[in-house]
Amino acid sequence: MRLDNIGDVIMTSPVLRSIKENLPQAKLTLMVSPAGASTAPLLPWVDEVIPWRVVWQDLGRLDFDPAREWEMIEMLRQRQFDAAIILTSFSQSPYPAALACYLAGIPLRLGESKESGLGILTNSITPAPDEIHQVERNLRLIESVGFQVSDRRLSLHICDPAPFPYPYILLNPWTSCESRNYDTQRFAIAARQLAEITKLPIVVTGTSKDSDRAHPLLDILGDWAINRIGATSLSEFAAAIAHARLVLTNNTSAMHIADATNTPSVVLFAGTELECQWQPRYAAVKILRRPTVCNPCYTFSCPYELECLDISPTQIVAAGLELLSR
Repeated sequence: MRLDNIGDVIMTSPVLRSIKENLPQAKLTLMVSPAGASTAPLLPWVDEVIPWRVVWQDLGRLDFDPAREWEMIEMLRQRQFDAAIILTSFSQSPYPAALACYLAGIPLRLGESKESGLGILTNSITPAPDEIHQVERNLRLIESVGFQVSDRRLSLHICDPAPFPYPYILLNPWTSCESRNYDTQRFAIAARQLAEITKLPIVVTGTSKDSDRAHPLLDILGDWAINRIGATSLSEFAAAIAHARLVLTNNTSAMHIADATNTPSVVLFAGTELECQWQPRYAAVKILRRPTVCNPCYTFSCPYELECLDISPTQIVAAGLELLSR
């Protein structure tokens, strides 16, 4: 169970791969958020995906409806799962999911928590330090019950072809969290300068919700832009990242995909989180952030005009050129 965003699900790939390597005969079902379900084509170790919007991850948008939760528990009970592995970040509790699995009769319930669980978790481990990387937090959990891990890197199955027959830079300038978004105009200026220096076009990606706010960025990029906003599935987006010469992005799923595909990236990493918990570990990367006293804030909006992302376009260009020269 990993009921968060796309990037969080991508970061479970070493766990999913290790489970299948250790238990190739097992049927592996991944329960995820509706958004997380789009990762299914990228995760070949998963036999089935259950998309579900759970009330404890919903930030108050779901109506009060206990019948919905009983429906989920009954669905889990009917599947007769042998075990549930509950993956959470350092700030999350596994107990809502563990209680649902307990009520559904799932006999083994594995999770990590800082609090006592009164037996709801059948297997729990000593809490890891908050600073541990999320991938290592996930792997540590399954290693605690005997799974062997041969590869700790992120990996994805890229099933779509390269979107263009020529080299390009990919610019992914937005996230769903406003406090992580680097200034759009500055992003456009940096990308255009890189294009003019390298003669590489800029493939601009985003969701259909980003189309309205994209006009100023596309105006600055001019003829250097290839507009793919709202025009790619997650699988196509991953393929575009995998075949790019360089990725420019914020701290979002594109950063994790670039790490999984070994694509160099410049990441504008807001002070909302600690880099050590989420940053790429294997692909070449330049992380740009200004130190601030409020880091990490874990907020969705910033009262300080995003001082942590007060990075000049010149710095982005320099970081990008260094990566491209390697």
